[in-house]
Amino acid sequence: MTTVLPRPRRGRGGWAQVIDELDPVRDAPTIVKITAGCEFPWDYQRSLEFALFRTYCVPTISNLLRRTGEFEKRPQKRYDDTALLMGELVEHGYDSERGRASLRTVNRMHARYDISNDDMLYVLSTFAFDPLDWIDRYGWRRLRPNERRAGVEFYRQVGIRMGIRDIPTSDEEFHAFKLRYEREQFLFSDDNRAVGEYTRDLLASWYPRPLGPVVRTAVHSMIDADMTAAFGFPPARPAVTSTLRAALQMRSGLVRVLPKRTVSRSGRDPRNRTYPGYPDGYHPTDLGVQA
Repeated sequence: MTTVLPRPRRGRGGWAQVIDELDPVRDAPTIVKITAGCEFPWDYQRSLEFALFRTYCVPTISNLLRRTGEFEKRPQKRYDDTALLMGELVEHGYDSERGRASLRTVNRMHARYDISNDDMLYVLSTFAFDPLDWIDRYGWRRLRPNERRAGVEFYRQVGIRMGIRDIPTSDEEFHAFKLRYEREQFLFSDDNRAVGEYTRDLLASWYPRPLGPVVRTAVHSMIDADMTAAFGFPPARPAVTSTLRAALQMRSGLVRVLPKRTVSRSGRDPRNRTYPGYPDGYHPTDLGVQA
């Protein structure tokens, strides 16, 4: 059954009041749809982009992605497939018809390759935790405790339905796994650099060509030192990093005074170029690498 949002309370903090009254485990799909679709749609999408970028610092992941040729030949399609499939899960819930179809599509894509359970679990952990950290840093308000708990639970349930094994049952253990995996597996490789460059150049392609060097510098300045080393990218420019973070804080201040959004935006991605008008006329089974 598709996730249906309750009616928000009055005022800019109306959704936060609703979230406080929901159960973060039972109602995780509802809370995540409010967070990602209504309260922080732009932040949530940016955070997932950087979460995926982060996973390419693991050589076993980047090696597989480079061997598929998808990032070199069709980076926009690869991005659109991932963003739209995740958007389907957030918009409709993992147990809805479209949610189940999205998970079947994801599993079909993964079944083509030999992917370790630990790598799958690590990618899942970035989806669970990175949006929470981004929003608390750059969002127009801090997350409510129920939002943080629901955000992790949502992706834990996604992982269970994907057949990922040994998902930690506590949020603390799950986060500890993520940090430990990064300490142990973030190592430089030529594959990391190649996939990182394909992705960075894709981000730059969304802007007018003269801005390409600026976007690339911005990307280098928004990732942390461990990612920089794993990609072999130029070091961050502190002045650029400070400017970008100040701009994001300024944006959050502007968003704070806007009326609350009452219709979720998670089912559509404005950067999607592969499937014009999605989801109108499309089904999740239309996404991904076709068998």
